[in-house]
Amino acid sequence: MASFLLVAGVVLLVVGAEGFVRGASRLATGLGISPLVVGLTVVALGTSAPEGAVSVGASLKGQPEMALGNVVGSNIFNVLLTLGLTALLTPLAVSSRLVRLDVPLGIGAATGVLLLAMDGTIGRVDGLALIGGLVAYTSLLLYEVRAGPEADTGQQPGTEQSKAPRWVWSGGLILGGLVLLVLGARWIVTGAVDLAQRLGVSELVIGLTIVAGGTSLPELATSVLAGIRGRREMAVGNVLGSNLINLLAVLSFSALVAPSGVPVPPSVLWFDLPVMIATAVACLPIFFTGQVVARWEGALFLGYYGAYMGYLLLAATQHDALSAFSTVMWGFVFPLTALTLLGASIREWWSKGQ
Repeated sequence: MASFLLVAGVVLLVVGAEGFVRGASRLATGLGISPLVVGLTVVALGTSAPEGAVSVGASLKGQPEMALGNVVGSNIFNVLLTLGLTALLTPLAVSSRLVRLDVPLGIGAATGVLLLAMDGTIGRVDGLALIGGLVAYTSLLLYEVRAGPEADTGQQPGTEQSKAPRWVWSGGLILGGLVLLVLGARWIVTGAVDLAQRLGVSELVIGLTIVAGGTSLPELATSVLAGIRGRREMAVGNVLGSNLINLLAVLSFSALVAPSGVPVPPSVLWFDLPVMIATAVACLPIFFTGQVVARWEGALFLGYYGAYMGYLLLAATQHDALSAFSTVMWGFVFPLTALTLLGASIREWWSKGQ
């Protein structure tokens, strides 16, 4: 029954997110907003709705560790697997705006969450602080839209896109998608808690792996399809926007509704949160090198996601290979990757200066 609820919940989340994204995207493009801004806002909000529904639902049901694991795991999943797989299928164009603004904001938000969690809990005051960051980020995006909207749809407000039937249809998709998201989230939380109890695995690990992967499927599907269809900036914007919303909105509301805040176990504080920050930092040199996420960089991201999942499984089972695995990753793989990215960034900077 637990497995059925998990699978059925994921299906409802994917279908609900698809309806939400389609409806919201039609409304946004009808207003003449650029694909990048749509990806950072409307699409990112829609694809983050599953994380929000699951995390807030878990906090209300007394499983705040699952809420935290879902947010952290989803952000790692979005960068390493979603962005990696999309770039592996088709190289992704990166706007200079992302390198200049959104990636640094993502790094700052992830670092801010780590600092707020240093006392072992993300409480209601911390949640309010994160909401303040969300308001500031949203205000910045709205200012950019009002200052210079870039229509990429070939339509202007007041044409066919804005006819009443289309608005009604888009509104119906948004409402129906939200209903399916809420129902799917309930099933996933119920099934995940039951599965964790049966397997003897902590709710945190379940949240970091199964739940995070399930709620991140909309981001994966949206970015892959956007990349294949040539909307490559939307694919990247979806990932970065979703990660910011997960930290500033999903985690903040989860902390506000949890009676005692969201507890942060030492394993998350000293491993998972630093990994999340590292994935955000890794985007900066990769995006900087030619403003393209190349196929080899996508393969690198996928390899790191496999290593992260391997570490979680070894740690959960206390396998004898855990120590050797950690030594190889921290002593060889990570330093070599850092040097490679640093060298590529220096070459790119040097070539631009010539």
